[in-house]
Amino acid sequence: MRTCPKTARLIHGIYEEKKTMTSIKERLLETVVEPVKVGRNKITVVGVGQVGMACAFSILTNNVSSDVALIDVMADKLKGEMMDLQHGSSFLRNARITASTNYEATADSTICIVTAGARQREGETRLDLVQRNTDIFKGIIPNLVKYSPNTTLLIVSNPVDILTYVAWKLSGLPKNRVIGSGTNLDSARFRFLMSQRLNIAPTSCHGWVIGEHGDTSVTTTSRLVPVWSGVNIAGVRLRDLCEEVGTDHDPENWGEIHKQVVDSAYEVIKLKGYTSWAIGLSISNLAQSILRNSSSVHAISTLVKGMHGITEDVFLSLPCVLGENGVTRVVQQQLTEEERSLLQKSAETMHKVQLSLKF
Repeated sequence: MRTCPKTARLIHGIYEEKKTMTSIKERLLETVVEPVKVGRNKITVVGVGQVGMACAFSILTNNVSSDVALIDVMADKLKGEMMDLQHGSSFLRNARITASTNYEATADSTICIVTAGARQREGETRLDLVQRNTDIFKGIIPNLVKYSPNTTLLIVSNPVDILTYVAWKLSGLPKNRVIGSGTNLDSARFRFLMSQRLNIAPTSCHGWVIGEHGDTSVTTTSRLVPVWSGVNIAGVRLRDLCEEVGTDHDPENWGEIHKQVVDSAYEVIKLKGYTSWAIGLSISNLAQSILRNSSSVHAISTLVKGMHGITEDVFLSLPCVLGENGVTRVVQQQLTEEERSLLQKSAETMHKVQLSLKF
């Protein structure tokens, strides 16, 4: 059946009018259902300083997450960092990268990484620094939990062990879902320095540094505890080869590695002004274990009350099994009396600091 010319012109006119009223997007794509706006691997990074951006960059380039939100109070820098990363989206498996000064943008994050915080001023006591950072956390932690009540908090800001405790108290989250970056990086430094001595890959060197994180520690002396009693290569313990490894009587002075680990951050800061890449890679590694529910073991800061004779509510690093629900188990290391004593002294000192904090 033929359409009369008048009707044909009318139909053509309606079609042309519809074309002008709809966008190219609407004409190109036929909507079946609205897409999910937030995936299950969303990660928020609070703070776009050197450390925060190293975390975000490592997470994106290692394909840990395809949905990263950045939060900071410095709107211009925040926008600039977001745009810089967005321009590389084609090389990041089309990751979604957003940024805002409003915490609403963090909604439904599986992991919230906090790197924001104040630096220690000249002449300022560690306690004053902790109180200033506690005050900063009062504006961060409740907002993160408000929009992502099922999130896992990963604290990076220093002094990390105290601030992980602060985040736990402010968040109301269970202890398994509030963790600190702790000595994950210190343990990596330890293995790297060991590998240099032995000319073996760092991943084939097995050793743990536990206790209080070394960078900007709350205690006046380092409470970073190298567990020499368990250091091994392919199951061969170094102390089975020489009982004095890591002690003051060590003929090869392996204990120097511990000193290098303690001084590592300060040396890097002295040379380049800040640390960033290693901690960024460390955090990416932790985030991956959580999102992939890998049950990998990491040295991270967790609530240690009841472990190794510690009776206070403090956060220190121990080897923890990490998965989708945060910390699921803590490895019960067979420590020497000296190692246990160092842990307990650190716990006592931090507990005293915590008692002075104003929430």
